[in-house]
Amino acid sequence: MNHNVLMAFGLTLFAGLSTGVGSALAFFSSRTNKRFLSAALGFSAGVMIYLSFVEIFAKSRVELVKVLGPVTGSWATVGGFFGGIVIIAVIDRLVPSYENPHEAQLIEQMEPHGPPADPRMLRMGMFTALAIAIHNFPEGMATFAAALQDPTLGVSIAVAIAIHNIPEGISVSVPVYFATGSRKKAFWYSFLSGLSEPVGALIGYGLLRTFFSPLVFGVMFASVGGVMVFISLDELLPTAREYDTGHIAIYGVVLGMALMAVSLLLFL
Repeated sequence: MNHNVLMAFGLTLFAGLSTGVGSALAFFSSRTNKRFLSAALGFSAGVMIYLSFVEIFAKSRVELVKVLGPVTGSWATVGGFFGGIVIIAVIDRLVPSYENPHEAQLIEQMEPHGPPADPRMLRMGMFTALAIAIHNFPEGMATFAAALQDPTLGVSIAVAIAIHNIPEGISVSVPVYFATGSRKKAFWYSFLSGLSEPVGALIGYGLLRTFFSPLVFGVMFASVGGVMVFISLDELLPTAREYDTGHIAIYGVVLGMALMAVSLLLFL
């Protein structure tokens, strides 16, 4: 397990800092490619949902059945899955909706000359960046746990999380820009908000490394599946539909599932 730790942390860092890609798009682009973002978010949701139900849930059940037996192990898997959903749902509820960054934002809102900086809006801008950091924290733990258990699976999840973080970078950049009047500050606030993912990985590893066992991994892995399903249904798909109201999002979901299915079959 130890030789996977650095790789798992590297994948989590990659996923978290991809908010910087969204920040850069907002910093250097003049228009939002809404169809691309809708397809990308749908693709990410498809990858996460397929992995959660087909791969992660099954692997978690195998581990827990080995330790607890078929009946108790199956119940523990289901409990861990819904426990992950409860955890991410509680975090989502603790962030006030008007400060929740999971709203589709457009680069066009950042006009060339921009609004004058409004000191009264700075607190709002900082809370927006804080909100995305809070949301990213459990995602970092989920990516890290998955990569630690199965590096190949961890790569798939890290890529899906990274795609999901690109529009989040835009969603943080836009309100911070309106708070400060500075594109540069908007870039750095949204870029730094992604650091909460590797921080979540470090804290999770620090807290659990002395307790690592098949039982802990099984429950944690099931929870990762629950977290990913909730993120997909509550954040990715609704935002994908906001960017494009046609069928682009669902096409992305199907493509993500199909590519994930083929890639898993190739590793059999």
